Amino acid sequence: MVLPVTTANNVKVYTVSGGLGSRSIPDWLVRKKKKALKKDFDYRTRVELLQDFEFPEASNKIKITKDGNFAVATGTYKPQMRVYEFAEVSMKFERHTDAETVNFELLSDDWTKSVLLQNDRSIELHAQGGIHYRTRVPKFGRDLAYHFPSCDVMVAASGSEVYRLNLDQGRFLNSIQTDGHEGVNCIKINPAHQLFGMGTSNGTVELWDPRSKARVGILDHLPLPPSLVNNTPTEVTALAFRNDGLSMGVGTNTGHTLLYDLRASVPYMVKDHQYGFDIKNIHFHDGVAAASSGDASTHGSDKVVVADKKIVKIWDRNTGKHFTSIEPETDINDVCMVGDSGLMFTAQEGIQMGAYYIPQLGPAPAWASFLENLTEEMEENPNRDVYDEYKFVTRKELSALGLDHLMGTNVLKAYMHGFFVDLRLYEKAKLIANPFAYDDYKQQKVREKLEKERASRIRANKQLPAVNKQLAKQILEDTNNNKKKKNKSNAAEIMEDSRFKDMFADPEFEVDMESKEYELLHPGARKQREMDAFAANSSDDDDDDDDQAMVNDSSDDMDSDDSMKNSDDDEDIVGKLRKEQQRTIEKPKPLTTIRSTERKFKSNDKSFGARLQSSKAQKKNEGHRVSRTSMGGMEMSFKPKSGSRRGGRR
Repeated sequence: MVLPVTTANNVKVYTVSGGLGSRSIPDWLVRKKKKALKKDFDYRTRVELLQDFEFPEASNKIKITKDGNFAVATGTYKPQMRVYEFAEVSMKFERHTDAETVNFELLSDDWTKSVLLQNDRSIELHAQGGIHYRTRVPKFGRDLAYHFPSCDVMVAASGSEVYRLNLDQGRFLNSIQTDGHEGVNCIKINPAHQLFGMGTSNGTVELWDPRSKARVGILDHLPLPPSLVNNTPTEVTALAFRNDGLSMGVGTNTGHTLLYDLRASVPYMVKDHQYGFDIKNIHFHDGVAAASSGDASTHGSDKVVVADKKIVKIWDRNTGKHFTSIEPETDINDVCMVGDSGLMFTAQEGIQMGAYYIPQLGPAPAWASFLENLTEEMEENPNRDVYDEYKFVTRKELSALGLDHLMGTNVLKAYMHGFFVDLRLYEKAKLIANPFAYDDYKQQKVREKLEKERASRIRANKQLPAVNKQLAKQILEDTNNNKKKKNKSNAAEIMEDSRFKDMFADPEFEVDMESKEYELLHPGARKQREMDAFAANSSDDDDDDDDQAMVNDSSDDMDSDDSMKNSDDDEDIVGKLRKEQQRTIEKPKPLTTIRSTERKFKSNDKSFGARLQSSKAQKKNEGHRVSRTSMGGMEMSFKPKSGSRRGGRR
């Protein structure tokens, strides 16, 4: 057996029903043959706390009878009431009604007598055999309460009146006139001294004494943050009284819970749910230990259970310290604690009703004692999901796998914006669509490992990353400018930040600077790219011309390989001359040296072709000459004459 478990604030909450791991198996997963169920892991490991603990569409309210042997719930659709017997852990019966139930009250210790408030302004009285009597109220009802000493059914409606139907006399009595002109949202009766509490849409709480039939107190100024009060009108949506007769909980439509002592007009604690939804339910949980021994300091006792439609929060009544929370997948309509145990039922906007077991809140009830053994042994078994054998794919992924022709067949099950496909079929289709996916994955991992090893080597501080070099260069330039402005930003910290690190390491984050989107965001990017390309081409052309001239000049004396080596040597000499020039600028030189340097640089101002032509002209005009080359060396040229040989010596 397996139960989904969540841990909030180090408190384990086991989802018995109503969660993802306990949802009912979909219709398209139901096996046609019963023999196949023996091999179904989900069927064999299912946990059914109560059989048929669900409604066709949603559940509205759920309550436990006073004797603790039955659970009564109402839901839709069709509107109905279901009774569950704990001794048989199954549904006892279901009874349909003409309208949806807003709230109901149990008039007896068991399920045999009940009163239901319907959303069509009707009140139905049910007995063991079925509906006994039906009547109507002038306005739509919002809440219901039953006063046992006087047999009065109290109906809070959309008007300022609270209607009283006396079941002993069989007639309506004088209504209770409140100051809530916009309606009374909730009504509760104190179990200790029978004081009536009524929460209105005006944001007030009125307290009435049934003996004097008069109002004995009113809370008309709830201490809530002004911003919330100004944005939305504050309404009281939930009320609850503790069994001690002095504590009262008030829930508002702003998501706040206020705890009052009836002897004071200001709350001694205010808690915010942080969601801003109406408070649906407030329950004071005393716990088994506190109920038996009177010790309120027990770990699981003296808690407050508060629920809105999103989450159920449990916190300490005295300190307000958070205990744990439960967040179902669907909206919550009602919450009910099973006595003083750690089991909780929820009525939700889903098919299944929720059942949650919190061992630290209290032990399991006697009829569900197997939950304690189950929670102790469940960690030994693997946790599986209903959909483990299926893969969810979108329509785009389906087309990429070549399975789009299966749409409309039983192989694909439409769900939300995609389809469920058998996991084995998905793996085969993925292998056929990309047979080299594993090899590509291995190569990618090898590259990542090599890059990681290279990162540990000693590198220059200004080395640019392999991805997005232009962006990294811009960040470095901006960082240098910011340092001059005494800004503390650091480019290394930016590129090593875990949020941006993959942008300079993963090729998937490479910025395409030639895309239209990039050009729209950077209007000058295209022009800058064209200028860079033009400059690169111009430099390439100049280099080609220089290389050609050098090759032509030296073709008589050396081959092309030697000319390339000399050009490399010339580049080294040029670099040395530039360094020498820089040192010359920094350190003054004698006048003769400056003049010779000026003559040298004046000769260097001419192009290579002009210097070549001038040297050829000088060779024609002069028989010999001595000059300096552009590289700082000495050059001597001469033409031998026939008369230089002595005639006597032949």
